Amino acid sequence: MSVRPPLPPFTEDTAAQKARMAEDAWNSRDPARVALAYTPDSRWRNRSTFLRGREAIETFLQQKWERELDYRLIKEVWAFSDDRIAVRFAYEWHDSERNWFRSHGNEQWAFDGTGLMRRREASINDVPIRAGDRLFHWPLGVRPAEHPGLEQLGL
Repeated sequence: MSVRPPLPPFTEDTAAQKARMAEDAWNSRDPARVALAYTPDSRWRNRSTFLRGREAIETFLQQKWERELDYRLIKEVWAFSDDRIAVRFAYEWHDSERNWFRSHGNEQWAFDGTGLMRRREASINDVPIRAGDRLFHWPLGVRPAEHPGLEQLGL
């Protein structure tokens, strides 16, 4: 059985650590890596798509990152309790025609005792932006520690 610290019950610090770990994994755009953070039977709602299980999650993410190019994400904890964390996030990406978007959303996460996410509920809205209005300018991959977060960017 896989264990993914930090484990519930969460504190302010461990919830923030868990959110940053998720952000870093998603910014890798590696579907297999991201899927390992979820239980084998994890349940997802992503917008209007409902998924169950790591294999479905991995396939979904592969298809997502084939459409959402140059993806860069920032997550911040909104609230937390014993085994749950709510985050708000924004990510920037462009389509194959170089149309840029900033996607804003909220997620609610529920974890099992090993720190794997057993449930993820995501509501997301896409806003077209001009390339000159982008705010996320780090090289692809993990957001550098010195790059501002959502609050500092006014998002």
